Amino acid sequence: MARWLKQYYFGRALFAFAWIAAAVGLAPHSPGIAALLLVAYPAWDALANLADGLRAGGLAGNRSQALNAGISVAIAIAIAIALPNMHRVLAVFGAWAIVAGLLQLATALRRRKTHGAQWAMIASGAQSALAGAFFVYQAGLPVTPSIFTVTGYAGFGAFYFLVAGVALTLRGIRRAA
Repeated sequence: MARWLKQYYFGRALFAFAWIAAAVGLAPHSPGIAALLLVAYPAWDALANLADGLRAGGLAGNRSQALNAGISVAIAIAIAIALPNMHRVLAVFGAWAIVAGLLQLATALRRRKTHGAQWAMIASGAQSALAGAFFVYQAGLPVTPSIFTVTGYAGFGAFYFLVAGVALTLRGIRRAA
């Protein structure tokens, strides 16, 4: 399981970094790509939570991930429906960031006893919930948000997943020594 979890964390970081690169490099030139990326972010989160929950003993024992996967699918659909109204998209994205962050926090708290090195995931879940609240607030402002409004969120997610993968790697090295 430790090997899977490291690969999972590094894979999540890589996806988020690639998503940011596409958001910054491609989205400004194509509203269609921006829309696809906004839908893809929670859809990827759903797939990742589903895969991890199944790999970690099944979804019945990992209810926070099962719930996160289901909610993330619903949010991807809601974002697709809300487009092109970016105020609505940001409000939906923000609500998702709150719920997904709290569910990630629950998963990390459950795992800290069995896998350790979960402090980055605990911090990530808490920060996601706070960022989501800020997105909901921003959605009500007169300035029209864009995909760039959420790129920092993706960046922090990438950072936390990378740190969690490194922490598990270092923990494994220390245990082996």
